[in-house]
Amino acid sequence: MPTFTYKAMNSVGQPIKGEVDASNNEDAIAKIRQKGEFPIDVKEKAGRRAPRGAGAAGPQRRGGARRVGRVPSKMLVQFTRQLSTLIDAGLPVLRSLRILEQQQKPGPMRLAIRLIADEVEEGTPLSEAMGRHPKAFDRLFVNMIRAGELGGVLDVVLKRLAEFLERMQALRRKVIGAMIYPAAVITFAVLIVMGIMIWVIPEFTKIFADMNTQLPTMTKVLMIMSKWVARDFGWAVILAIPFGMFMLLKLLRMSDSGRYFVDSVKLHIPIMGQIVGKTSVSRFSRTLGTLLNAGVPILEALNITRETAGNEVFSRAMISVRDGIREGESFAEPLRQAKIVEPMVVNMIDVGEETGELDEMLEKIADTYDDEVETMVASMVSLLEPIMVITLGLIVGFIVVSLFLPMVHMLQTFQG
Repeated sequence: MPTFTYKAMNSVGQPIKGEVDASNNEDAIAKIRQKGEFPIDVKEKAGRRAPRGAGAAGPQRRGGARRVGRVPSKMLVQFTRQLSTLIDAGLPVLRSLRILEQQQKPGPMRLAIRLIADEVEEGTPLSEAMGRHPKAFDRLFVNMIRAGELGGVLDVVLKRLAEFLERMQALRRKVIGAMIYPAAVITFAVLIVMGIMIWVIPEFTKIFADMNTQLPTMTKVLMIMSKWVARDFGWAVILAIPFGMFMLLKLLRMSDSGRYFVDSVKLHIPIMGQIVGKTSVSRFSRTLGTLLNAGVPILEALNITRETAGNEVFSRAMISVRDGIREGESFAEPLRQAKIVEPMVVNMIDVGEETGELDEMLEKIADTYDDEVETMVASMVSLLEPIMVITLGLIVGFIVVSLFLPMVHMLQTFQG
């Protein structure tokens, strides 16, 4: 019988390592859980691999050590929903995967399904096969599948996972969709103003030079700005600013301290900071609630939630919450001390712990914050429209007044 090495969490949340003899990976996981430990990583010990017959080298022969890259979130959601439906209808996992592989168009998603199906056909658990492609299936996805396999409720877990992914995608789509309109208006406005600065104002400059008269201060400022944009490559500087800011953010986010700084600044931006904060609370609550409902222990669920938080401020706060729970505190108390969520969220979590329905309470928090984010995004877009109109009006008004003031002065001189 082969030997498996494993990493796990004991009953008090401390990491441990050990070995267990089992017939296969799934049997090893079951034996580890019988000890009262939660397995995190289980691997067959080198040199003790049990023979799997002539087909044992199948996945290596077909796919080798191939790893699938990132797959579009829309395809992942669709795959999860379809797999949930097929398994709920009573089809075996392997048959369901083969059906979905045939339905997919050529691409990373189809390749991922094929490689996973090949490994499942050889006896590898679905969660383990998915875990070998971390760019396509993150830790949240893999751990929920593993919890469904161990609990015998894979169809239920897949359904909840599909709902979770659909909600997160819908929220992301709403936020991105709301920002497209202001971004498009600002982009076209900048391009139009740059066009006026480059081609229109220089013609007026020639006219004013022939007039040989003293120009108003506003007109002089406009001429200087036009000269900088048209002749001194100011247009290149203006176009390079967004790309420069993007690259700066990318560089900052390459380090932990840089990510923390960027995410902290995001949370303090007026209006936008509230949207980012509420979105992070919703994501954290829904992720943790979904994991707990699937049967994942709270310490492991917090680790997964921390890695998928999408915000370094919340990620670091999850570390202190996890450490507090490990030392015997309740969930609500270290969360209150972290000061990353509103008191209402802490109180609801406290009630959820008292009633034993923490997962349901976290889902309610996520639903509440999703509605608030949707309302705030709509309000922000409504507020941006008049602000953009007023700003554009001021810019155009400044240009028009600056160009016509010298003409008015010239007419007054002629009349005098």
